[in-house]
Amino acid sequence: MIALASLTLATIAFVGSHFAMSHPLRLRMIGALGEAGFRGAYSVVSALTLLWMIVAWHWASGLPLWIAPDLWWPVASALMLAASILLVGSFVRNPAFPHPGAGKRPVRPATGVFAITRHPMNWAFALWALVHLSLWWSPRNLVVAAGILVLAIGGSVGQDRKKRAALGESWRQWEARTSFVPFAALMQGRARWSQAAPGWIAGLGGLALWLAVTTFHAATVSPLVWLWQSLG
Repeated sequence: MIALASLTLATIAFVGSHFAMSHPLRLRMIGALGEAGFRGAYSVVSALTLLWMIVAWHWASGLPLWIAPDLWWPVASALMLAASILLVGSFVRNPAFPHPGAGKRPVRPATGVFAITRHPMNWAFALWALVHLSLWWSPRNLVVAAGILVLAIGGSVGQDRKKRAALGESWRQWEARTSFVPFAALMQGRARWSQAAPGWIAGLGGLALWLAVTTFHAATVSPLVWLWQSLG
């Protein structure tokens, strides 16, 4: 019980510090520490609270309240592949990353994973959380997955608000061409299906990430094992 309480506090600290430093405290911290100092403080706080979560998670053992049926696990694994592709693809020409003159650059058409959603990284983490919540209801898993889900969805909402204020019309135009909810802009005709292919970097990188994680994940069977068994 003490370990689970520690994990809960660690998760609240991790999620809460991200929200606080990304929004209400951001400008004050930048004014006091400078841009580089703020990034350093942000990284240190994030690393320490994440380390606290990891340690507390290992101590907070407990029997699962529910485990998904066998038929759901391949579906969950496919969703994790999609999340891996979104995550890797989010690093390719991400307009949300800071760069000089961002507000003055022309708004490009949404391509790759950004045609699917303008928040591919956060949706990758949201999918991770939803998949874990659907598979394994242990107390520690529920705490961590719920925290990551809140951070991913809330962070996307906060990022839109922050970028809208910082970049103005440029970001509003980007919002008009993309969607918060995956595939919504494509279904509404605001983004083109022909431009929604993730690309080889996201595809191969996501596949490699998915294979690596599932291979070394203790709670799953690696697709490499499935392939070996089928060939044998």
